[in-house]
Amino acid sequence: MSTKSTKGIWKVISASSMGTMIEWYDFYIFGSLAVVISTKFFPSDNPTAAFLSTLATFAAGFVVRPFGALFFGRLGDLIGRKYTFMVTLLLMGGATFLIGCIPSYETIGFMAPLLVLILRLLQGLALGGEYGGAATYVAEHAPVGQRGYWTSWIQTTATVGLFISLMVILATRNILTPEQFDEWGWRVPFWLSIVMVGVSYLIRKNMDESPVFAKAKSEGKTSTNPLKESFGNRYNMKFVLLALFGATMGQGVVWYTGQFYAMNFMKTVMAIDSSQVDTLLGVALILGTPFFVFFGWLSDKVGRKYIMMGGMLLAILLYRPIYKQMYETTSVKNKTEMVEKTTVLAELKENKKQTMDSIYTTNKEYVDGTTFQEIRTVHLENGAVIVVDGKPKVDTKTTIKINSSDNWALIFLVFVQVLFVTMVYGPIAAFLVEMFPVKIRYTSMSLPYHVGNGIFGGLLPAISTYFVTNSKDLGHPEFYLEGLWYPIVIAAVSFVVGMVYIKNKDKNAHE
Repeated sequence: MSTKSTKGIWKVISASSMGTMIEWYDFYIFGSLAVVISTKFFPSDNPTAAFLSTLATFAAGFVVRPFGALFFGRLGDLIGRKYTFMVTLLLMGGATFLIGCIPSYETIGFMAPLLVLILRLLQGLALGGEYGGAATYVAEHAPVGQRGYWTSWIQTTATVGLFISLMVILATRNILTPEQFDEWGWRVPFWLSIVMVGVSYLIRKNMDESPVFAKAKSEGKTSTNPLKESFGNRYNMKFVLLALFGATMGQGVVWYTGQFYAMNFMKTVMAIDSSQVDTLLGVALILGTPFFVFFGWLSDKVGRKYIMMGGMLLAILLYRPIYKQMYETTSVKNKTEMVEKTTVLAELKENKKQTMDSIYTTNKEYVDGTTFQEIRTVHLENGAVIVVDGKPKVDTKTTIKINSSDNWALIFLVFVQVLFVTMVYGPIAAFLVEMFPVKIRYTSMSLPYHVGNGIFGGLLPAISTYFVTNSKDLGHPEFYLEGLWYPIVIAAVSFVVGMVYIKNKDKNAHE
């Protein structure tokens, strides 16, 4: 491999990145629509339990990713990088399209969440094979000494995929009425993926195999048993564990806190209007995405270690102050209400079960332009309030629309979190590729990456939301900060292990 030539590498980057971006889009529209999906595929009796069940199903797709890494990583080291991540692309696209076709819980009962879970598991398996293949493929085309820069383009695809998922959802919401979106429009982003997957497949079909892998294969130096050589060899296994506990574990929780947990926190804990959250998160992602490439490039100059560890340390120290500021910025307790504009509307409405509910809608306005709406639904049966576990069955939905000043304040606070993400995530692909030899690289790097991101990172929204919900029920005054203990503790462990055991300029790429 040339140390200078970058001929054809932009074609490699484009083809790899587009496919990987589409896979992330497919994977993340489920999380982006978690609030809506919780009302479609799960029992509506307990909205909080339904939302937590949705997050758990979302997490299930992450938990299975290491198994996809093992299965497809083995194939990638046996038959090649190109053909393996063509299979993962088609598997991901098919599963995503079918999620958009599943009837609701009201139509087919428990078959709905079961089918969603099965398709999420298939998505997780596909993603487990995709990332390692794309990162390895790009790294093996990149000139020596520039792997951080070139692989950082792959690192942007997860954030770009999330951004596009948010924009597609936002566009669909704006085109359709709220009733149409709630009824069937939420399915459109899932259906669109099949078109994007088809285009990406045609592009990837014309790609060549990685030159490094092709050379190893022609010389008979590929592995006959990648799993055994990766995890049965004590020397190599040491690097797998170091990659996991010293890097990807912390990187995973920082990634999901800065993007997915921030989104769920604003929608569910802060009760901000969903479209406003999608828009401000999209702006923060656009502003932050170039820093993936910057920190990837910088890691070629100064080494991967201190950039990644720096991102983790900043997250550990600043998460609680950041989220406290986010919450306090939009809390109506800190705003002056225009009492004369407060309205309360009480009405009886027929629900989907064809019984009547009492609906109380309260609208408030504040001096700074913030608006507040609370809809309390009191469920009735034969004219009397339904009692569950000794308590009236009442659902409360709060929506806050924030003013321009608060909107920009939140964009800045989310952007700062995205910067932490770019520091830990920008150099990680080059870091992992350089730890393992060509013949077992796909397998060896995929497992720690997907355990760190799939399990430690993927479980974060569900675990942290549970901590917040539980703390709120117990009356903790700063309940909204309790979910942050999970990423802070995990990142702290990873930071200590990484600082002690990872060498800063270990660029032995085992070519």
